[in-house]
Order: sequence, then C-alpha cells, then structure tokens
Amino acid sequence: MKHKPTEIASEIERYLRTGNTDPLSSAWPGAGVMERANRAHHDLREALLREVHRLADGRAHGPLPVTDTAALTRRKVEPMVRGLFPRAEQELVLAAVERSVLFVTRDTIALLLRRPGFDSTAWSVANLYLESLDAELLGEVAPSIVGMSVGTTCYVSPAYFDDDDPFADFVVHEVAHIFHNCKRDVVGLRRTRTREWLLDIEFSKRETFAYSCEAYARILERSQSARERRELAIEYCRTQRISAGCDDPAEVAEIVAEAAAARNGWKVILRRCAPVPRATVLS
Repeated sequence: MKHKPTEIASEIERYLRTGNTDPLSSAWPGAGVMERANRAHHDLREALLREVHRLADGRAHGPLPVTDTAALTRRKVEPMVRGLFPRAEQELVLAAVERSVLFVTRDTIALLLRRPGFDSTAWSVANLYLESLDAELLGEVAPSIVGMSVGTTCYVSPAYFDDDDPFADFVVHEVAHIFHNCKRDVVGLRRTRTREWLLDIEFSKRETFAYSCEAYARILERSQSARERRELAIEYCRTQRISAGCDDPAEVAEIVAEAAAARNGWKVILRRCAPVPRATVLS
C-alpha cells in the first residue's frame, strides 16, 4: 500500500484541530501496526509541539511562586488523605500522590507533550498550556481548562496560583480523581476482589466527590474551629460556584454543609458519593 505525504499531512492537521487520531495509523508507512503507530506518534507530537510554540509566541506566564511542587501537593492533599484512608494506608497513598501533580509551564511543556500515552491527552495538555497564556486554542472543540487528571497523573495550569476563588483548589480536585482512577496495588496496597480501587466512588458521583473534597479542603484550611467551618460552609452555599452542566451544584453544597458540621467531614463526603447498592437479580 502506498502512503502519500498528503495523507499524513491531512491526519496531522486533523489531530491539531480536534485531538482525534486514526488508531491504526493507516496514513503512515510501516511493516505493521506498531511500526506505523511509532512513526505516527513521533510526527503527531512534534507537529503538536511546533503548533503550540507558534500559538504561544510572544506570550508568557509568570514564574511559579514555589519550587518544590511535591511539597506543595503534599501540604494541600494531606488532610484529605488522612481523612479518607485508614492510618496504615496513609503514607503509601501520600507518597504516590504527592508527585502526581505536574504543572504545565514553559519549562515543562515540551517534555509533557512528548510523554508516552494517549495522543488525545497530549492535545488537551497543550490546550491547558495555551489557556494559561490566554493564547488561541488549537480548535473549536478545544477544552478551556486549568486542570485535568489522567490515570495517576494530574496536569495543572500555572493559573492555579492566580485563582482568587476562596473555595477553589485545583490540586485537591484533580488528586481526588486519582482515588477512583488508581488501583490499590499500583501504590503498594493489597488488592482484593472486593477492594480493587483506592476508593470506591459511584461513577456518576465522581465530579461531585472532587468538587466536595475541593471545597471542604479549603474550608478546613481557612478555619480554626467547628463554628468557623459551619460559617464558611454557609458562605460557600450562598453562591453557585460550579457549572450546572458539569455537576449538581445543589448536591455539592448540601454535602459540603453536612461535612462542615461533622467531626470528620471527609467520611461524610465518602459516604455520600459511595456506590449505590445494586439490586440482586434472582433467577
């Protein structure tokens, strides 16, 4: 089968504008799927990096206000981990998640776009970076985001440090998603038939869980007493802070209020987002 440069160029252009690729890499030459895939991976990622540099030309974000991002991540997520996991599991989970957050900056963008993984992930990371520069995004369907989680990795924009919402914390939000994306044995915990994931979260409640953890973490960070927690929860509930298209703001507000009134609000969030028992089907 002959492979024309125009076909490859067309596939690259499609990828740059939509993030979509041909899983068989049919436009590329090669003796088999793997050889074609390797060539496609290289060409697509290098084209993506060139386009990102073009769109970012003349723009820059400020330097990160911290140098030890692992220490920052641990400080932000430690209360959540200690509240959600048994004591015997906490250090293993913390060790896994404290290095899970990658800030997408001018210094890291090339490395991140060349990482192994899904081409669609690289495309979303590229748009996250361009968004942080207030630059043109890659296509009409490009997401406008400041954070995203894929497996056990969280990508966070430098815009994280500029957010003035007192109840927002993208680091906590994205790490919360790791708990339902990561299997226990990946971080060194025993995995069983009934305990496969770090936390069992109802699929439809995953964003509810992340938003609730995010808001409650900020309430804990800003309060010094149970009374202050309750007052901050009331303040949070006064304003709709998340898009109704992304989740149910009323339910999140209800969970946050209940968590703020409890001795261990993390357990409240976990209970409210636990899998719904399925009815047993009798034969």
